[in-house]
Amino acid sequence: MPERLTARQFIALLTPDFAELPRPGGTEGAYGPDGPLEWAGYDDARALAAARTGEEESVVCGRATVGGVPSVLIAFEFGYLGGSLGEHTGDRLEAAHTCARAHRLPVVSLIATGGSRMQEGMLALTQLQRMARQSALTRAAGLPQLAVARDPTTGGGWATLGAGADVVLALPDAQVAFAGSRVRPPDADPAAYTAQAQLAAGTVDAIVRPRDLRETVGRWLALLAAPSTEPAPVPGTATAAADLPATGWDAVRRARDPGRPRARAYLDAYFTRRTEIGGDRCGGRGGGMLCGFGTHAGRTIAYAAQDGTPTRPAGYRTAARLIRLADSLSVPVLTLVDTPGAANDAEAERQGVGAAIADLFGAVATARTPLTTLVIGEGGSGGALALAAPGNTWATPDSYFSVIAPESAAAILKRPADQVRATADHLRVRPQDLVALGVVRGITGGGAAAPPPPG
Repeated sequence: MPERLTARQFIALLTPDFAELPRPGGTEGAYGPDGPLEWAGYDDARALAAARTGEEESVVCGRATVGGVPSVLIAFEFGYLGGSLGEHTGDRLEAAHTCARAHRLPVVSLIATGGSRMQEGMLALTQLQRMARQSALTRAAGLPQLAVARDPTTGGGWATLGAGADVVLALPDAQVAFAGSRVRPPDADPAAYTAQAQLAAGTVDAIVRPRDLRETVGRWLALLAAPSTEPAPVPGTATAAADLPATGWDAVRRARDPGRPRARAYLDAYFTRRTEIGGDRCGGRGGGMLCGFGTHAGRTIAYAAQDGTPTRPAGYRTAARLIRLADSLSVPVLTLVDTPGAANDAEAERQGVGAAIADLFGAVATARTPLTTLVIGEGGSGGALALAAPGNTWATPDSYFSVIAPESAAAILKRPADQVRATADHLRVRPQDLVALGVVRGITGGGAAAPPPPG
């Protein structure tokens, strides 16, 4: 079990600069003895918790500067009735979010809680609705929310402030789950209720050691709290090839060349630093897609990049999550298209690949923040087009974009195998063909860009 620090010790890991918010009015002092349910012994339990921890409630809220970014911090004190949520807790959390919106500050929640407070019954449970509303209002204001799941992070605190944050970090080996340790089935696998399990399921973005939290949280805040209205610049190509393919099949061959640069090479060349988000929040991570935020020429740019393999449902869902997050924070997005197509195996269908692609199409279509796309390799059908920015897509000399792979097109048209190359020409998949058709704006190569076609 990880070492449990107090709320203020945990705050000190992030910053020496912390000013606690004034005690809110709200429901504090509104009840008679033993709280709203008159639960015998509740006053004594709170008095004992206060004496043991030095805190008057299960959360400490204040303003601080983390990594140079002014922020609002929320830190749970697990020693105060297990970090449980009651109405007074809700008062403080609402005040913290109200302060964040009033001063245009990001919110960082350092969570350690066992859930809702039994001694306040349903009045405690309804604080989850209150927290969900505050989080939604803060998101609608375009302010980032970052959560750190400590040990333990369970129950409603995980299901609102934790899993509902824009970026979720967790401490190694921490209990992170909706079901607390005392309410799980007796035969439950304890490994399924850990930070590592949540990472594998795409719910936690990264596992971070306590000593690395200040740098990691500061880096995330610097990236997320930097809106911009300018589109992401088109990357220069990472390949030395500057000539264009002579035939459609040449374009396909070059795009499939294992030696050409892939997404990571482009991202490494484009960003001075970058940090990845870790999953789709639906049980999957990876899926042939690299997503995150980075710094380019001093500006924050979000990115979603296919890695050259068939893209799986988790990849499409992660890209949709990334684009919606960037849109809510007014951060421009760069997408890199490189896939032979969507994964078409039975498991991909069971995981809802069609719905995942539809969701990504929807995220791209409704994004208000500017999107820029570069096709860097294979552009295989709708599985590639879903990631492309309408009206602002470019191509490299080592790429093609096609309604379907030439081999599949020939099979559908009942052409013999020796007609595949000719079919590639008929499909007009070369970068210069795509420019002429108006599908892409231009061709990048060696940092230069061909002008779009007239009209």
